[in-house]
Amino acid sequence: MNFYKETNFIACDATFKESKVVLAGLPYDGTSSFRPGSRFAPDAIRKASYSTESFSAVAEKDIADYKVCDMGNLEFPFGDRSKVLSETTGLAAHMIGNKKTAIYIGGEHLLTYPILTQYKAKYPNLRVVYWDAHADMRDDYLGDKLSHATAARRTAETVGADRLFMFGIRSFEKQEYLFMKKKEIFFDTYFEKFFEVIKKIKKYPVYFSLDMDVFDPAALPGLGTPEAGGIFYKDFLRFLEGLKQLNIVGMDVLEVAPNYDASGNSSVFAAKVIRELILSAV
Repeated sequence: MNFYKETNFIACDATFKESKVVLAGLPYDGTSSFRPGSRFAPDAIRKASYSTESFSAVAEKDIADYKVCDMGNLEFPFGDRSKVLSETTGLAAHMIGNKKTAIYIGGEHLLTYPILTQYKAKYPNLRVVYWDAHADMRDDYLGDKLSHATAARRTAETVGADRLFMFGIRSFEKQEYLFMKKKEIFFDTYFEKFFEVIKKIKKYPVYFSLDMDVFDPAALPGLGTPEAGGIFYKDFLRFLEGLKQLNIVGMDVLEVAPNYDASGNSSVFAAKVIRELILSAV
């Protein structure tokens, strides 16, 4: 595996060996169906992190007081999706084998699928908490089974439909909706049962997948597929208290498309979210 980067996420300058929490960028958006550009997110978010502080008054912690590594971006061959997926699989296996709590920064939501194949192999009882505006539950998109529009379907097949817990979903294609109802796949558009689910899955290893379009585009316009009706930062902080109760073994933060927000605020927003996730894991 080869990596490259222009800068670290703020205060994440420890070595891989000495760190418990490790960040890695996955700059791929090859199946984006509306507005591509999430491949630029890892670097944009890193740069934006320097407009924030490494200290969080919410967590009452400072990243600088812990050993956190930013590996940089995994180098992908342009246009070769099969290689992208295999490289991502290898990275996830590397993180697991070295007992790291990984935060993968994307990039599009398809990337969750190869990552989860490795976490499921390591943790047979794995549960997945999946925040997204979209169901991502198509069996195929324009005949393609490996797309960011099929990410949740492949996740359900990988970990089991009853082990997938979806929040913020407010956009469905009709057949997706009927399939989810038939299979009794859990989804909660307004997070009304979030803490109930937290209590249910506390004893299991959990992977947390965060598609940033779960947030309302009024707060975060730099998205590949914006969808009205999402949560806001204060909501995130409240739900973060629930996530802290879980045994999270890995997580991803995906689908920011920074070039659609000329102000740069979306990258700053994402950097602040990632800061809190880092501090929840150290």
